[in-house]
Amino acid sequence: MASKSEIAKEALALADQALKELELSEASLTSIALKASRIARITGDFDMQQIMLYEAGGYPFEPSGVSPEIWELAKKAERIVKEKKDGETKEYAKLKSIERLESEIQTARERLKVSQDADVSISSSNPNQYISSITGNSLERYKISETINETSQLIGQRRAFIYQYLSNIYYELKYSVATDDSFTRIRTIVDSNIAKLVPKSLQKFTAIYENLESENSEDWSNAVHSCRRVLQDLADVLYPARPDVTKNIGGKEKTIKLGTDAYINRLIAYTEEHSDSERFQEIVGSHMKFLGERLDAVFQAAQKGSHSEIVARDEADRYVVYTYMIVGDLISLKAQVEIQPAMG
Repeated sequence: MASKSEIAKEALALADQALKELELSEASLTSIALKASRIARITGDFDMQQIMLYEAGGYPFEPSGVSPEIWELAKKAERIVKEKKDGETKEYAKLKSIERLESEIQTARERLKVSQDADVSISSSNPNQYISSITGNSLERYKISETINETSQLIGQRRAFIYQYLSNIYYELKYSVATDDSFTRIRTIVDSNIAKLVPKSLQKFTAIYENLESENSEDWSNAVHSCRRVLQDLADVLYPARPDVTKNIGGKEKTIKLGTDAYINRLIAYTEEHSDSERFQEIVGSHMKFLGERLDAVFQAAQKGSHSEIVARDEADRYVVYTYMIVGDLISLKAQVEIQPAMG
C-alpha cells in the first residue's frame, strides 16, 4: 500500500503533466479531464473525481430531469446557467460532454464550409442564382456561426474550470510534498538519535504511526497519548523531576512546578539552562507550552472515558509533527551541550 507521501508525489507528477498538456495543447481536453479525475481519485476528492468523469463523458439525466445529486455536481462544476424569460429567472444545467461539444463544433465548421463552397460554385456558373442563394443561406450560416460561438465559449469555460482545478491541486500538492520532505528529514534525524537517548521511545513512535493509519478516531487519540509519553520519557532523561522552584517573573514571585507530571516545565527549564539563544528559548518554549496543553487536554478527556477530543486524523497528524519538531530541537540542543565541554 502506497504511503501518503508516495500518493502525493504521484498526484503532483500527474497534475504537472496535465497542466503542461493543457497549456501547450498537447492532448485533447477530454483526455486531460480524465487525468484530472484520476488525480482527484488518488487524493480522495470524490466529488471532483465524478465531476471530471462527467466532464469527459457527459452528465446523466432522466426524462424527468436531473437528480439532486447530479445537479449539485453540475453546480460545483459551474455548469448551471440562469436565463430570464417572461419576467421569470430559471436555472438549467448544460450537461453535454466536452467530447460531444468538440464534435459539434467540428460538424458545424464543416457545414459552414460546405455552405460557403456551394455559394462559390453557384456564383461561378450562374450569377443570378448566386444572388438569390445569399438570402437562403445567410440565415443558415448565421445560425451555424452562433452555434460555433456558443459552443466554443462553453468549451473555453470547461478548459478554464479544469485548468483552475489542476493549478490549485498542483500548488497544494507541491507545498504538501515540500513539507513532507522537510518533515522526513526531521524524522530521520530524530529516529536515528532518539533510540540512543530514550530507547523505549522508538517503539512509541512506531505505535504512533500504526495508530495514525487506522480509520478509528480512538486510535488517533492513542497516537496523541503516545506523543505525550514520548515527551515525558525525554523529560525524565534530560531533566529528571525535582522540587519546585520560585522565580521572579515580571516583578512577581512565581512557583515553577518541576515534579513528575510537569514534564513540559522540565523540558522548558532544560532549554533555558542550556541554550544561550533567547530566540531559541522563546520559540521552543512557546511550542512546548502549546503542545503540552493540548496533549494534556486529550489525555484528561481520555481519563474521563471520552475520545472525542480527536475528531480528525489531520489534527492527530499535526500533534505528531509538532512532537517530532520539539524532540528534534531538544536532541540538537543536547548535542551542542555535549560538544561545548569537549571544545573547552
